[in-house]
Amino acid sequence: MADEYIPAPLPLSIDLETKEILKKVISANRALAELKGVANSIPNQHILINALSLQEAKDSSEIENIITTHDELYRASVSSAAISQQAKEVQRYREALYTGFSLIGEHRLLLKKHIIEIQKVLEGNDAGMRSQSGTVLKNEQSGEVVFMPPQHPQTIQALMDNLEQYINAPKLDDLDALIKMAIVHYQFEAIHPFYDGNGRTGRIVNILFLMLSGLLEIPILYLSSYIIKNKSEYYRLLRAVSSEGAWQEWVLYMLEGVEQTAQKSIVLINAINATMQESKEIILKALPKLYSKALLELLFKHPYTKINFLVEELGITRKTAANYLKALEEIGILASEKKGREVYFINKRLFELLKNSHI
Repeated sequence: MADEYIPAPLPLSIDLETKEILKKVISANRALAELKGVANSIPNQHILINALSLQEAKDSSEIENIITTHDELYRASVSSAAISQQAKEVQRYREALYTGFSLIGEHRLLLKKHIIEIQKVLEGNDAGMRSQSGTVLKNEQSGEVVFMPPQHPQTIQALMDNLEQYINAPKLDDLDALIKMAIVHYQFEAIHPFYDGNGRTGRIVNILFLMLSGLLEIPILYLSSYIIKNKSEYYRLLRAVSSEGAWQEWVLYMLEGVEQTAQKSIVLINAINATMQESKEIILKALPKLYSKALLELLFKHPYTKINFLVEELGITRKTAANYLKALEEIGILASEKKGREVYFINKRLFELLKNSHI
């Protein structure tokens, strides 16, 4: 059985500004800066936040073997009827993301109590941080214990206090923020402060840290898809830091994830923008009196929409909203589906784009 592992407090007393890391820091920051600029090409930022946060919720949950489909998730966003347990868990992840965005937007800090609140929303309970020993990580196949995080509540609290200080006091060291993000992510996973939801909570902390550091203005870069594609390497490198102090390999892995994900997110955002313009032209040509900027943005903010969304967001009557949706379906912008007693309308081009994206 593995012995209890207690990570060293932060900041680290090792050199992480090697030639290889600094070279990768430059290219990862360049990709992030480009992503930040491209995101500004979308007039309504909620379009990106809604689309990419749901993708992240799906991917981050998949790492924990919570599997669902795009179709089920988008249906769940417009109707609570017959939602699977998996879809409910993914929805809670998205709600936890939004909770985190709201907290750092209000406080400009990411405190321990905020992380506890995020995990509470994610798991749907008040268990809080671990107060009992016994939590271990096991090999899924063999059942062998491969890692034992700190066991004593006082140790966990002290390490989380230290992590809180490191997150919110950037002058504790002069490392680039992306290197710090890799350190923060490792430290959180090594502490493993909760009974459940540590992996997903840690991935939410990643994006919040990037925003606190000023690298992104809105939450549009998520590493879960990259981790899924490199899952065994992710866990191997986490363990290698604990067992061998292999920090350089871990930091390079995370920096590569930032760069790859930023590049793929740029491609997706450009595709969303092009699809919006294409849809705008179709509507203007076929239904010029119906078109409005607000309507177009609503159709891209909600890949699955319904009459109530138009009523609430456009301030129109139900009859007018129904006529709009029917007209948009007739020209091929939307496709209607009935589930039980509810009818919802799918933005076909956007849905296919998001379903087939590989960020």
